[in-house]
Amino acid sequence: MTPTSPSARPFPSLRRAALLAGLVTVLGLPAGCGGEADGTTSGPRQPTTAASAPDSSSASPPSDASASTEPESAPGTRCHTSELRAWAGRNNPGAGQRNFPIVLTNTSSRICTLYGYPGAAFVDASGRQLGPDPEREPGSPATVTLAPGDSAWAGLSYASPEISGARTAEPAALLVTPPDERDPLTVKWTAEEVPVAGNESEISLTVFQAGTGA
Repeated sequence: MTPTSPSARPFPSLRRAALLAGLVTVLGLPAGCGGEADGTTSGPRQPTTAASAPDSSSASPPSDASASTEPESAPGTRCHTSELRAWAGRNNPGAGQRNFPIVLTNTSSRICTLYGYPGAAFVDASGRQLGPDPEREPGSPATVTLAPGDSAWAGLSYASPEISGARTAEPAALLVTPPDERDPLTVKWTAEEVPVAGNESEISLTVFQAGTGA
């Protein structure tokens, strides 16, 4: 039997080294390369950060938000003394009575209202009141709305002194106070003497109504 040449049989150590090299090659392939269609590898993925929601406390409100919450000026508020002019209309006599319309005109630039009775007092040149306070005739007050330039009137009446025999005085002015106001308006009185004491010397007032009473 012819002996085998040592160079014809591979050494066990070389075969073992070749197997180890192949295994290292297989294990060393990138794990992500099988997911790329073009065979290229992607770099390391960066962590994604969720977009932060805007801070509601710092969000600016719409530009008209404040305007929508502010109440508009109310047009139907009470007329004030400073917004009115007072004057007395002509006497409209009847049945032994003297009847004068006391007129208030809105001189302001806004709408305002009158409700109820005026205050009234005749005074002399020194400002002293003549006679008692007027009485209020029964009536049903209603709100009178005055646009700029509009007027309302209340009746002022008393018995004719020639018939009643009441004691009279000649006033210098009539003070007219709008409803719920404190400051009066001064109306120069040029009509005639008025009753201040004695029989049927009462002066009466009616509620305000729209117009001038003419």
